[in-house]
Amino acid sequence: MADDHQAPSKASSPPEFIDEHDIKKCITEADELKREGNESFRASRWSEALVSYRTALSRLPRRKKQPVSPDNLQDDTSDEGARSSSSKPEVPAPEEDLEQASVPCELEAECCKARAVLNANIGACLVKLGDYSGAVESCTQSLLDDPHYIKALQRRAASNEQLDSWSSLTQAQEDYKLLLELLPPTSPQVGQTRRSLQLLEPRQQAAQKKEMAEMTGKLKNLGNSILGNFGLSTDNFKFEPNGQGGYSMNFVR
Repeated sequence: MADDHQAPSKASSPPEFIDEHDIKKCITEADELKREGNESFRASRWSEALVSYRTALSRLPRRKKQPVSPDNLQDDTSDEGARSSSSKPEVPAPEEDLEQASVPCELEAECCKARAVLNANIGACLVKLGDYSGAVESCTQSLLDDPHYIKALQRRAASNEQLDSWSSLTQAQEDYKLLLELLPPTSPQVGQTRRSLQLLEPRQQAAQKKEMAEMTGKLKNLGNSILGNFGLSTDNFKFEPNGQGGYSMNFVR
């Protein structure tokens, strides 16, 4: 990634929709912008692709408050990424109230598919630009519309691996486990996913120990700052196993 790159600002909020004609028109506009983004992405113009995908996303209605059955969602086999064909996921409710006209169920299903693909593509751009936190967020938004979207799960897991924290590595583990449930047994990605999961376990455990040690150190420093007023320190208190699954605290001078 070039040092002089500046991530483009996010697109404006989606417009209000009045009737089905308006919604279909905006879906068409979003699809055209997505194709522009695909061309830029294939040409390694990540920033241009990011702008196109975000602009396309802004053309679509926001996620509806109530879950909608995505029976009309079809498997996406284009370059935006494979989708799981094992089941049709429910669309979770969003985190905010939305004030917009009602969208017919069949069009909402189409919008769900489009939002999922666009958010996953935004995540792909952010991965290329080194913004792994942003990629995790975009893939999470994609998975709100389609919890079984293979590409979004893969990109979120890979991005969380790059973040390398206890919580992010734990999330990556969960995503890899779900991928193993969703991927067809004959898929070549199954072996790669299993290897990634195996390599991740010691890293997750090491990150857990490191963060726990850091937290313990901070608590110890806090305790010493208080006990120091009484001529004591945390070293005066020893914790030993009591043989019953717990610990006993003993005072030592």
